[in-house]
Amino acid sequence: MAANLGGGVPETEGGPVRHIPVLLPEVMSALDLAPGQIALDGTFGAGGYTSAMLDAGAQVIALDRDPTAIAGGRELVAASGGRLTLIRSQFSRLADHAPASGLDAVVLDIGVSSMQIDEAERGFSFQRNGPLDMRMSAEGVSAADVVNRAKVGDLIRIFGFLGEEKQAGRIARAIEKRRSSEPFTTTRDLANLIESVNPRKAKDKIHPATRVFQALRIFVNDELGELAQALFAAERALKPGGRLVVVTFHSLEDRIVKKYFSDRSGKAAGSRHMPMVVEKPPIFEPVGKGVVSATEEEAELNPRARSAKLRAGRRTDAPARAADMGIFDLPDLASLAKMGAA
Repeated sequence: MAANLGGGVPETEGGPVRHIPVLLPEVMSALDLAPGQIALDGTFGAGGYTSAMLDAGAQVIALDRDPTAIAGGRELVAASGGRLTLIRSQFSRLADHAPASGLDAVVLDIGVSSMQIDEAERGFSFQRNGPLDMRMSAEGVSAADVVNRAKVGDLIRIFGFLGEEKQAGRIARAIEKRRSSEPFTTTRDLANLIESVNPRKAKDKIHPATRVFQALRIFVNDELGELAQALFAAERALKPGGRLVVVTFHSLEDRIVKKYFSDRSGKAAGSRHMPMVVEKPPIFEPVGKGVVSATEEEAELNPRARSAKLRAGRRTDAPARAADMGIFDLPDLASLAKMGAA
């Protein structure tokens, strides 16, 4: 998952939104940093959280898979007096970049950045026409590869689950019919096809293509898998007493974080399939009174904050558990690797 200062795709259409870090006071309160502590920002972006952590006196390790974000952070590295290390990396690998002594804090701000949305050549948005790309890392399988090569059934599952698109079947079949004569290459081309299949109604607040574009972005960048693996990595990298703070902007992401903290809380668990109740030592204790949302004032100033949710936990001294992806109940989607095959 890549940089995200200010959250996911806006609920409403409009022009560029400047890069304002969402829930910054709440994030800093949850991190509770002291001078000299070592913190990791897994989603550097424009450096909003990193700058605040440096101001708090912390040593910061910042990660981003986006080469543009890394290039843009060089001035902050130079100005940090050696207290900021900026690394191009997926945040699922954050434990690889943590010191052997462990981290005092980890912050993750999930989703696509406003910088990426605003750059037409990145292909994240259909507001400006650009190549159908959506790759946060600028490497690997693109959205065009998925749209032009995935089986119809796979497209239906991708659009339906990751985009919660009710017309997934109609849209996928229309894509299959059109691509047989001419492949999709641009964002506007795909958006126009979707709108022809699913015309915009007067009451609709968003463009008919919004959910499909969201689904493609999440799939191309394996955002849900990256998030899940990053949570497990933070569990391994944090020292006892260390804080994990996660800000999400979409229900799918928040569900993963909620399930993770619930599983790692040590509370007794069971199900209809496994009626035996099992108690495990807690890996994380809750920080604060639960989920935190943006105030009305912040949402008014920064539309990207409207759907933001913050969850946080304090690491105990219990040993890290195995990284069990089964706790998230994620569906089996198509193989991303096969999409780029010629």
